[in-house]
Amino acid sequence: MTYAESILPEFEQEMASTRKVLERIPDDKLDWKAHPKSNTIGWNANHIAEMPGWVDGTINRDAWDIAPSSGEPYQSPKLSSTREILEHFDQNVASAKKAIASASDEAMTKNWSLLKGGQAMITMPRAGVIRTFVINHIIHHRAILSVYLRLNDVPVPGMYGPSGDE
Repeated sequence: MTYAESILPEFEQEMASTRKVLERIPDDKLDWKAHPKSNTIGWNANHIAEMPGWVDGTINRDAWDIAPSSGEPYQSPKLSSTREILEHFDQNVASAKKAIASASDEAMTKNWSLLKGGQAMITMPRAGVIRTFVINHIIHHRAILSVYLRLNDVPVPGMYGPSGDE
C-alpha cells in the first residue's frame, strides 16, 4: 500500500467532518470568543480553512519560512463570512488531495522544515508533517470550534457517530 492509499481515506474522512463543523458557523458569531485570551470563532475557522493548503508546500518544497528576513511574515486569511471560509477550505482540500495522490512514497520519507527567520523550528519527515501539522492540527481546532458552537447553542454535527444534538 502506498502512502497516498493509506492516508487519503483518513484525510477525506476528517475533512468531511471538519466541513460539517464549518458549515454550522453563523456569520454573526465570527467575532465571538469564549475568553479574552481565546481566539474568535472566525479566527479558528480561518485557521482551519488554511491548513489543508499547507499540504502542497509540504510535499513539493523542502521548507517554509513563516517569517523570512527578506519578506513579509506569513499571515492567516481573514475571511469574513462562512461562505468564503468554506470556499477557501474546499479549494485547499482539493489541492491537498491532489498533492497527496501524486506524492511518491520516497518523497514522504524526506525531511521538511518549518523555519522562522531562516532558523529551523521543526524538522521531520513529510508524512509526519501531514499527520501532525495538518490533520491533527485541524482536529484540534475543530474541537475548539465545536465547543464554541455548543456555547452559542449552535447544534454540533456528529463526526464519529451522532452528536448530542442529533
